[in-house]
Amino acid sequence: MSERPPISPRSPRAALEPEQVPPPPKRSDRARNPFVVVGNAIFTILIILMIGVGAVYYYGRQILETPGPLKEDKIVNIPSRAGKRDIADALLREGVINVNPWVFIGGVFALKASSDLKPGEYSFQKSASLRDVIATIVEGKVVQHAVTIPEGLTSEQIVTRLLDNDIFAGSVREIPREGTLLPETYKFPRGTTREQVIQRMQQTQKRVLTEIWERRNPDVPVRSLDQLITLASIIEKETGRADERSRVAAVFANRLRQRIKLQSDPTIIYGLVGGKGTLGRPIKRSEITQPSPYNTYVIDGLPPGPIANPGRASLEAAANPARTRDLFFVADGTGGHAFTETYDQHQKNVVKLRSLEKQIQNDTVEPSEDAPPPTGAGAPADTNPTATTPRPAAPAKKPPARPPAPATAPARQGAQSTTTPPVVQR
Repeated sequence: MSERPPISPRSPRAALEPEQVPPPPKRSDRARNPFVVVGNAIFTILIILMIGVGAVYYYGRQILETPGPLKEDKIVNIPSRAGKRDIADALLREGVINVNPWVFIGGVFALKASSDLKPGEYSFQKSASLRDVIATIVEGKVVQHAVTIPEGLTSEQIVTRLLDNDIFAGSVREIPREGTLLPETYKFPRGTTREQVIQRMQQTQKRVLTEIWERRNPDVPVRSLDQLITLASIIEKETGRADERSRVAAVFANRLRQRIKLQSDPTIIYGLVGGKGTLGRPIKRSEITQPSPYNTYVIDGLPPGPIANPGRASLEAAANPARTRDLFFVADGTGGHAFTETYDQHQKNVVKLRSLEKQIQNDTVEPSEDAPPPTGAGAPADTNPTATTPRPAAPAKKPPARPPAPATAPARQGAQSTTTPPVVQR
């Protein structure tokens, strides 16, 4: 066993001095290379950025996907020319979103939708997330309002309805030509101009009319689309029952073929009031004989143009009448009509109607000097059901050489018939 060398004693002063530590090894030239230093810094920054982006992505996704505050579906109108901040403020005000407007704007940019936000009226679903809200606006899923235009209205009456409906914008330059609008249920977004509504109704009417004209019965006694519309408009005003339209059409078609006057009361009314559609009182005796281009008690054949805007069903009936020999029809007291081929049977039906009316109303009012006698032709004497009173039947007459026309129609949408019975041939 070897002995350790003796340790020389150190002086107290030397003992207090720190021992010298060997210097650290020198860094290699490669470690001191500036490219390495810059590369390390860039790598570190990239790592930090990746962590930051990941955190932002996760947080942003949470914001976009989290259900929104809406407790039920809600409609919000986004005005035209509204900026992203305006849209965010509107959505926040309506309770569709509950985040800071700048968060909404950030979501718009994140979804690359900054240039795709469209104005309009939108329906947002219950608990819609921020992503759903933005997608709804970007896709332009605007609310479609159903607007129903009843059959048998004149163009002036239809324009009045459009002007009274506040979902439409703009004015109407002029009243469309009678019979060029197709009554139907349409869907429009809020803010649609009234001119656009009219154009759509006209385009739909042209398309439907062309289809019906191509399928028409070749024996129908009309020679043009305008005549078809005119006949359909009379049918439309005569009856509102689907099961009667083709038979009413047959009566008028048979009369046209046999050159018998149509004697339709609605044509008289149109000649008196034009596009306003309603007379407000019964037709007077003097008005039945008053010359007018629309008075089918005076003129032969069809009037010069439509008296209303007929619906699709009346156009179909005019193009394809029922195959009957009927020349007359009169109200049967139940909302429908009794159709006959002969004048004698028609008179019996008129008597039945009178008897039924007397059972319903105990008191009768004497007719005024200017009031027309009961007739067996035409439609309601007026559209106001309270405007008329029952009248006693006229004395029996010898059947005229030319038989009378059809009778009154039941109540119509927008133009209800009266209880006035049809008038006999004058």
